[in-house]
Amino acid sequence: MGEDTLDKPQSLLFGITGVGVLRDATSNPDIDTRFAMVREAGVFDYYDRTPPTGELDAYRRASAKYGIPILAGGFYYTLGRDEPLLAWHLAVASETGTRVQNVQVMTGHASGRSVTDEEVAAAYLDAAEIGDRLGVAVCFEVHVNMWSEHFGRIRSVADLVARRGWTFRMTLDASHVIFKIDNPVEQEVQGLRAEVVAGRIILDPYSSGSVSRGWIDGNLVAHAHARPAVPANPRNIWGRHPDGTVGRGIQYPFRRPAPGEWHSPWEEDRLEPWKEVMRQLLRHHASDAASPLQMMSTEIIANPDYGAGARYSLFDDSIALATWLRAEWVAAQAVAASGRSRSNSQP
Repeated sequence: MGEDTLDKPQSLLFGITGVGVLRDATSNPDIDTRFAMVREAGVFDYYDRTPPTGELDAYRRASAKYGIPILAGGFYYTLGRDEPLLAWHLAVASETGTRVQNVQVMTGHASGRSVTDEEVAAAYLDAAEIGDRLGVAVCFEVHVNMWSEHFGRIRSVADLVARRGWTFRMTLDASHVIFKIDNPVEQEVQGLRAEVVAGRIILDPYSSGSVSRGWIDGNLVAHAHARPAVPANPRNIWGRHPDGTVGRGIQYPFRRPAPGEWHSPWEEDRLEPWKEVMRQLLRHHASDAASPLQMMSTEIIANPDYGAGARYSLFDDSIALATWLRAEWVAAQAVAASGRSRSNSQP
């Protein structure tokens, strides 16, 4: 890598996932209205959404009308069944100008057993090869209910991909890590707790050995979803799944809710561990020319495990979060520029 590349500032775009364009958890604006809301907010560079079947033309029209490009998308897939769907989504992504396709791979295989690391790596390689031809970066997400909920598997899959001569890229959603801190029940999922207790997996972002810092410093993170969460995040008692179970609780209001807008006490300081991961990612991207990060999408949503039933404005929270992220990005760039200036002034 040449010296001129090392001196060139990194770029970064900020967007919003389409399912987060909601004034409250019960609203359901149409496609045109959602794009209008994003345009009027004035803080988002792009829209993050894979158009559902039959709605591609409507998304294209709204994107052109409001000047908001669809630069990222995503969906969830069951291996052994949905590989053709993923290939089709990558083709749609190419048609819409999408740069990054976020991929959520379910824990279970279509045959009924759990997917193996080897199968996830093979699925990544197949998708990445298609994406490479189409100009779409494929990123596998760290996410609950997915193979990656056991965070140690991400490095295992990345190593398998590397042995095939490719580089594994991921979407970092730090909320899925942060909410498990001080949360023994959630750590039990996929046997993660034994790894945490033994110190083999570290969740605390302030530790140099944390899993999130390892992904960031290892240049695995090419995309990010920004959803605020706190250690031992309160379960979403206002959100219910079809079977009646209460939401797991992987979302925390970014701004102080008014009385009656949220179900639990709100303390701003509890957001600091999640904010620290965001700062680490921004600082790393600003200072490391090898960082593959392209975009960061706010994803404050109304699903049961997240914000279902919330009475505060999810969209206004997204606007406030995007504004904060932009300010932190400016600060990270300033620090990186200062470091480059000192380096270049040395004899």
